[in-house]
Amino acid sequence: MNIKKTLMLAIAVIACAFAASAQKFALVDMEYVLSKIPAYEVANNQLEQLSQRWQKEVENIGREAETMYNNYKSQMPFLTDEQKKKNEEEIVAKEKEAAELRSKYFGPEGELYKKRQQLMKPIQDDVYNAIKKVSEERGYMCIFDRASSADIIFASPRIDISNEVLGKLGF
Repeated sequence: MNIKKTLMLAIAVIACAFAASAQKFALVDMEYVLSKIPAYEVANNQLEQLSQRWQKEVENIGREAETMYNNYKSQMPFLTDEQKKKNEEEIVAKEKEAAELRSKYFGPEGELYKKRQQLMKPIQDDVYNAIKKVSEERGYMCIFDRASSADIIFASPRIDISNEVLGKLGF
């Protein structure tokens, strides 16, 4: 009976070793690949310019609110209760305007997010399709992104397919 268990264990170990050796995997460095695609750099520059322009707009409104508040503080002793209330409402409205604009531009579903999707999705789709083609041609079961994985401590350069992906993209 003991021989039977040993034989079964040996068969299981051999089967696992065979299955593990049959699986192929590779790495791709997405940062490297994307850095070699001119359209990606153009899209990033457009997004940066938009972001800066919108940030200045939000900051300007915030400064207006701050100026209104400082003026209010300096004039407060001379204002009637009704004027104080009116000024406070105007300041709150201006602060709310800045917050709404920030949310409109930079919120989770804001204009910057939408523009990023519009500009980046076609590039990402092309890269994904190129990776998929390389995977199908070479029989890879799994491809990991070496740029975003902190868990990869070392990997042989032989399993990096970044340049093959760029080749499929025409770069």
